[in-house]
Amino acid sequence: MAFASASAGAPHLDGASLSALWVIPFACMLLSIAIGPIAAPHFWHSNFGKISVFWALCFLVPFTMAYGFSLALYEALHALLLEYFPFIILLLALFTVAGGVRLKGSLVGTPVVNTVILLIGTALASWMGTTGAAMLLIRPLLRANAHRKYRVHTVVFFIFLVANIGGSLTPLGDPPLFLGFLKGVSFFWTTTHMLPLMLFASAILLALYFGIDTVLFAKEGKPVPPSDCCDEEPATPGRCRFENGRQIYDCGAGPKLGLDGKVNLILLLGVIAAVLMSGMWNPHVSFNVYHVHVELQNVVRDVLLLIITGLSLKLTDDECRRLNDFNWFPILEVGKLFIGIFLSMIPAIAILKAGENGALASVINMVTSNGEPVNTMYFWLTGLLSSFLDNAPTYLVFFNTAGGDAVHLMGDMASTLLAISAGAVFMGANTYIGNAPNFMVRSIAEDQGVKMPSFFGYMAWSFGILIPTFVLITYVFIA
Repeated sequence: MAFASASAGAPHLDGASLSALWVIPFACMLLSIAIGPIAAPHFWHSNFGKISVFWALCFLVPFTMAYGFSLALYEALHALLLEYFPFIILLLALFTVAGGVRLKGSLVGTPVVNTVILLIGTALASWMGTTGAAMLLIRPLLRANAHRKYRVHTVVFFIFLVANIGGSLTPLGDPPLFLGFLKGVSFFWTTTHMLPLMLFASAILLALYFGIDTVLFAKEGKPVPPSDCCDEEPATPGRCRFENGRQIYDCGAGPKLGLDGKVNLILLLGVIAAVLMSGMWNPHVSFNVYHVHVELQNVVRDVLLLIITGLSLKLTDDECRRLNDFNWFPILEVGKLFIGIFLSMIPAIAILKAGENGALASVINMVTSNGEPVNTMYFWLTGLLSSFLDNAPTYLVFFNTAGGDAVHLMGDMASTLLAISAGAVFMGANTYIGNAPNFMVRSIAEDQGVKMPSFFGYMAWSFGILIPTFVLITYVFIA
């Protein structure tokens, strides 16, 4: 029997009754994302939306046949109404609003400039969300480095820092922390407890990036953007240097730095306010859509986000978006792929929620020893599962495994809550699918001509750089 009546006849999936075989469509979905762009790039780019729906149906159709239409419909609606649609609407709002802000002026991608941009993005991510910070800064960073030969490492470190680790200080930064906030974790608990870990990880990664970029910049011959140099001395004397036997003159500083589309900064505050409102205002009103309870505050939030998206499109000059290289493909790619991910991972999340009674009981049992929490395992299991599953429900699984009482977790079990929080946020950087901005940044970079690593190629970067960093964090802060 796969379901039991939760309340008022509502169907409920019992993960304890599911075998691990139900996870196969989700595993195939991940393998498609990993192998498709390499094995059949043209077919993949033309059909990835259809492939995503195919794997979702590979779960839903057999599940419907085995357990009935009622339970299948409930689980699909639950995933779509409470998880996927709020997720994609927030991403759409942040993508549209941040994509309307254009940093203009001459910004040259030297190691110092690139490192400063990564530092600023890391600092902003906790206050405007990893998606907001990533969408605000990825295009200026790519333009600043358009003349560079080696750019992949810059985008990879941008994903590490701005799209993930930087979002660890507030519930606004990353969805798992927002869910913790909804469960009763104080807004600034995350700030005070996660700050040392975030600073430690960021310092290591920024220093490592600066070293790598300095070496590669020198290997390239310290290139200057074509528009900033000439063969003849300009009317206004400038600096000069020799390159391949030619005297190259610096033609001047170029246009001053500035911002176009400033109205979007106000709209960005509106996005933040809408998200905070949904966490702080509870009118205790909900709508029942086939037993799925959709709360009024969440509906209001999503409507406000759609209105803000429309206002951004209306109030931002089209030329500003054109000069910002704005297009809709990244958000369309995320929307199409993640609908397959959210639906096909339903059984994986259900099995994890079953705890000791589920097919993954051995995993759940690893986080306790003699009744005491093993914080190291909480950190690594939350993190590694968040690398491949949605990190928000994964956070909730281990939050509840640790007792689910926010007051107790913030007090006597603060180190356990810290391990869960850090694992869910930090290790979203391990794969392209670990956090939605990862995919969006990759898509924008490829659109700008950067040949990004494959799914496994990116994991080679993350496992080679991030895993040693997380090992250090384990020994210094978690163990």
